[in-house]
Amino acid sequence: MTRPTPGVVAIGGSAGAVQALLRILPTLPADFPAPILIVVHVPPDRENALVPLFQNKCRVGVKEAEDKEVAQPGVAYFAPSDYHLLVEADGSLSLSADELVNLSRPAIDVLFDSVADAFGSAATAIVLTGANHDGAAGLSAVVAAGGHAVVEDPAEAYVAAMPEAALRACPGATVLRLDAIASHLSNLRAP
Repeated sequence: MTRPTPGVVAIGGSAGAVQALLRILPTLPADFPAPILIVVHVPPDRENALVPLFQNKCRVGVKEAEDKEVAQPGVAYFAPSDYHLLVEADGSLSLSADELVNLSRPAIDVLFDSVADAFGSAATAIVLTGANHDGAAGLSAVVAAGGHAVVEDPAEAYVAAMPEAALRACPGATVLRLDAIASHLSNLRAP
C-alpha cells in the first residue's frame, strides 16, 4: 500500500547513523516528494563532513540547512554541527544555539517536536541507530500529532539503545530494517 506524500520526512540517529543513511538516502529518487530533515549527532568541535560525503552518492539534493531557508521537496538537509534544526509551519528552517537537549546539539527531539507542531499528520519521523534515548520523546510528539513513526529494527541497528527507547515511547511505530525503510520512503508519492 502506498502512503500519501508527507509534508516532511525527519530522520535522526547517532552512533552508526552515517552508515545507516548511506543505505537509505542514495536509494531515493531525485523527485522525492518531500524535504528530508536530518539530525546526526556530530561533535561540536568537528567540521561537519556529512554533506560532501552524501552529495555524490544521492539523487536527491544534499545540503547543510541554513537559517530561514524554505525546505524544498527532493532535498536532504543536514543539521549543522552545534545547532538545533527546527522547521516552521511555512516550511522554513530555523537554526538554534539553545541549550543541549539529551546532551546533544543538534538534538533529534528538538527537530521532531518542531515537525510535529508544524506538519502534524503530514509528518514522517524516523529513528535510526544510536546510543542514547534522543528522538524517543520527539517521536511520541509526532505520533500524538497524527504523524507516522518509523523505527529501525533494533536487531539490525549498529547500536540498539536509540531504537529501543523509541519503541518504548511509541510501541505502535512501524519497525523496519534499513532496506525496508529505503523502500518505504521510495514508495511515497506526490498527491
